[in-house]
Amino acid sequence: MKVEIRLAGTGGQGVILASVVLAEAAAVHEGRQVVQSQSYGPEARGGASKADVIISNEPILFPKCRKLDVLLCLSQQAADKYSADLKQRGTAIVDSFHVREHVRPSAVRLPLSETARRVLGRELFTNIVALGALARVTGVVKLESLKQAIAGRVPPATVEANLQALNAGWDVARRG
Repeated sequence: MKVEIRLAGTGGQGVILASVVLAEAAAVHEGRQVVQSQSYGPEARGGASKADVIISNEPILFPKCRKLDVLLCLSQQAADKYSADLKQRGTAIVDSFHVREHVRPSAVRLPLSETARRVLGRELFTNIVALGALARVTGVVKLESLKQAIAGRVPPATVEANLQALNAGWDVARRG
């Protein structure tokens, strides 16, 4: 099994950190083969940002995503730019607040940023809410693996809030 995933948004939304956590969860805590790459515009905030993660049970022979199995969009700009890269039967997960239109009627629309604001009081945690939702919708990694990766990756003072965000994303995907 090989899964090609893209997390996309704008600079400052934390898609790079989310992709690193996802890759670490799959590689370190589940023992799978993983490649993670990232790309972002020259702007520190507001420019295009994307990160790709390939997770496989076999060696990964080509380190770039070709056709996405999963596309997570946290901005309209990301949805507009990357939707064409999604496989015909791929899964699109979009933030229902920031992504108003998506070319895939089947896109899973979830209140990711609204959940971050409601549960944690800040949109800053949207990326981790999105990881919890992605894990629940796709089953690509276990929730426990993400928890372990978060605990080792984020600043110690924010671990509890990030775990709360992860659980909130898991829950919001159930209600979908």
